[in-house]
Amino acid sequence: MERKEFIKTCSYSCLGLVGAAFFLEGCSGPKYLNAQFEDEYLLVPLSSFEYENKEENKFRKYIVAYNNRLKYPVSIFRFSETEYRALLMKCTHKGTELQVYGDRLQCPAHGSEFTQNGEVQNGPAEAPLRTFPVQVEGTLLKIDMG
Repeated sequence: MERKEFIKTCSYSCLGLVGAAFFLEGCSGPKYLNAQFEDEYLLVPLSSFEYENKEENKFRKYIVAYNNRLKYPVSIFRFSETEYRALLMKCTHKGTELQVYGDRLQCPAHGSEFTQNGEVQNGPAEAPLRTFPVQVEGTLLKIDMG
């Protein structure tokens, strides 16, 4: 195999792997929700995590909630029916808005990565993300933004 053909083949393979990773990330894709406020609580319907796959209800790992009152969106991770974690999507290094990928958040400016619990996984950020208390009340999540 010639060098040029080898490089071309490797490039197509890499593109295919990247595409497969995004596809396998979750066929449901991320959910973006314009959440409402009630006093100091951001309200998120539990049904926002649900999606149907082959006539079977499944649950998203996370959703991203935003509101005009918020400078940065909030990612909400679902661990179980009763356990959720809400994280401000603001990098603790330079304040850039984070992007969420599966079970981690990443800073597009300098590459800092955070876990779904808000802990620093890779720097240059050193401080964990801001988290908010979450409580389940009936069919809603109430996130205390105060």
